[in-house]
Order: sequence, then structure tokens, then C-alpha cells
Amino acid sequence: MSKTIWVVGTMDTKGDEFAYITDLIESIGISTCVVDAGILGEPQFTPDISADEVAQAGGSSLKALQDEGDRGNSVAVMAQGAATLIAEKHAAGEVDGIISLGGSAGTTIGTTAMQALPVGVPKIMVSTLASGDTSPYVQSKDICMMYSVVDIAGINRLSRQILTNAAGAIVGMVTEEVLTLVDDKPLIAATMFGVTTPCVTKAREILEAAGYEVLVFHATGTGGRAMEDLVKGGFLAGVLDVTTTELADELVGGILSAGPERLEAAGHAGLPQVIAPGALDMVNFGPPDTVPDKFSERHFYQHNPTVTLMRTTAEETAELGKIMAQKLNEAKGPTTVLIPTQGVSAIDKADQPFDSPEARDAWRENLKAHINDNVTIIEMDAHINDDEFATKLAETLLESLK
Repeated sequence: MSKTIWVVGTMDTKGDEFAYITDLIESIGISTCVVDAGILGEPQFTPDISADEVAQAGGSSLKALQDEGDRGNSVAVMAQGAATLIAEKHAAGEVDGIISLGGSAGTTIGTTAMQALPVGVPKIMVSTLASGDTSPYVQSKDICMMYSVVDIAGINRLSRQILTNAAGAIVGMVTEEVLTLVDDKPLIAATMFGVTTPCVTKAREILEAAGYEVLVFHATGTGGRAMEDLVKGGFLAGVLDVTTTELADELVGGILSAGPERLEAAGHAGLPQVIAPGALDMVNFGPPDTVPDKFSERHFYQHNPTVTLMRTTAEETAELGKIMAQKLNEAKGPTTVLIPTQGVSAIDKADQPFDSPEARDAWRENLKAHINDNVTIIEMDAHINDDEFATKLAETLLESLK
């Protein structure tokens, strides 16, 4: 079966480099589709999809962008246009992999297009920025960032080796068949923090003993997004969302938000899901000197030198209860919330620094006040890390999966 690798980027300024990569890929017998996302001039070689087609897919036209002369807006439009086209072509079964190269603008365009593809589709970005903080470009997708070492400005002894490696890598990814084992098990996603590890570990053991494979995601913002991307991609049989702490960061302004759509994907997909309020007692910040001044009077706990935790108030947890209820009310599949009345994290229980029955009660009562009948509520006189609570989580999900 023939494969097609999409080559996306600014063919007006990096045409020679893209032509080099394209020729290498095609010399191995793999087809390419070249997408021009440049706006400054004519492409240095003829693409399969023109820059004007990309601009139109992004809601503008090449002439309008050139006349406007706003570089930032032009990059945004071309990035969105490339992403739209790539998503459409993948839905039609025409995209087997994608490769791009560039500086800041080219990296933005290339990785935006890559983010429109599901996890598992090969993605390589050769970038001058790949040795720094790549989180804005990778986000929750499996994008391989390759540092270009030198600027992408012509073919020289060093860049030729880097580009050859990149072309070989994308060809290898696209042509290598995924090994499918006859004993592959249905996948369950679980969310975890250090302060909910005992709970998730116990529940995972029970689910695995029942014949499921459990993927554990660290609830650090990107972890929650990655889990929900897998839901949207159709990879999962069910979700054990023990650690919903990212919602607290989104509401209060911490650094580990997973975005406003967190806790929605499984419900929209109709997957069985069991939810707990894991680590809703905390909002996450970096070192103490990075905490915004407006929180100076709040209650903090120094988790380690680089992580500062701030206790959520009763008012905040009450609002979180309402937010969670509204999201779960939209669920199309079996949905259960398990409530541990004795605490929601390792530091939220009797004699621990974040113990607050008032905050826990505020969350519980507001959740129950706004929840619909399609969601099952189970309250337990237990702590979230107690074995009996973890066992009930796993058993409830197993029953829902039937």
C-alpha cells in the first residue's frame, strides 16, 4: 500500500532545504505532497498545494496577507490554513506522515499543522528552537522536535546531514508497521498526581488483573490534554479520572491548567468514566517567588523547591463542584462520581497541612446541587488514598464497562 508524506513549510524562503528533503523521500519510493505556507514571494520550486490555497483555508487570501503586511497575523492564518488542510486530508486517508522545518515562524506553522493530526501519525519538526522550551509547539501531541544545530539557511556540510537524518527518520516511521499482538488488551486511561499515587496504583492493579491495560497520565496540564486527545482519537475503552486537579488551576490561575474543555472528552464520546476529586485541594505554582502577589495572604505548602502548592478555598471548591457538575451533565455514557469525605490528596486529611472539611463539603454540596440524574454519585467515608476507596473506583468502572 502506497504511503504519502506531507512536506509543509515556507517554500519561498526555505525552498532549497524543502526540495532536498522532498527529493530524499521520493528517492526511497515514498510519495510526497508539498504544501507551501510562505507569503513573502514565489516558491523556489512548485508545490502541490499553493500558498494561496493555504491562506484561503485559513480564512484569508495570499494577496490580502501580502497587502496587509502584518507578519504575525500572516503566520497565524497560514498555520491555521495548513492545519485545516492537513486535518481534511487525513480524514480522507491521504496523510501517512508529516515533516517540516524552519525558524520561529516555520516552527509555528509546521507544528500547528501537526497538532491537527491524531497521536500515532508520524510527525517531525526540524527547528532552530528545538533545544529550548518546546512545550508551546509539542503541546499534547507526539511531535518529534529535531534541533537544526545551524540556522536553516542553505545546504551545507552540517545541514545536509541533519536534513538527511530527518528525512530518514520520517520515512522509517511511516514505513515501519506497528506490531499488533493477539493479546492486546482494551485501554483504560487514569489520571494521577504524586498526592494520589496510592489510589491510582491500587486501582490500576485491579483493572489490570481484570484484563485491561491502564495508561496513567500525570495531571500536569499536558497530561490531561494528552489523555483527552486519546479519547477523541478512539483509543480508549474507559476513563478513571481520579485526579481532576487541573480544573483548579484553570479556575484559579495556576500553571497546570489543561484548558477550559478538561473533563468533557469522555462524556462527549460516550465512554464509561469514573471521576474523583483528586487534588482539588491545590493550585500549582513554581518556586515561591513566582506566585502572583494577589495570592500573598493564601495558605501555601512547599512541595519541593520548584513546586509551590496553594490551598483552594471553600468558595473555589464550591465553584469547582458546579463546574464539574455542568460538564458531567453532558455525558453520553455511564458516568459516576466517587466522593471521599475524608480527603482528596495526601496532604488533605486529618493532621495534614491542607486538611479542610469546609472546602471538601463545599465542593460536595455544590456538585450534588447541580448534577443531573444521568450521573451517579457515591459517597464514601474514606480518604482518596485508602485501599477501599481505590477498590470501589476500579470495581465501579469495571461494572460500567460491561
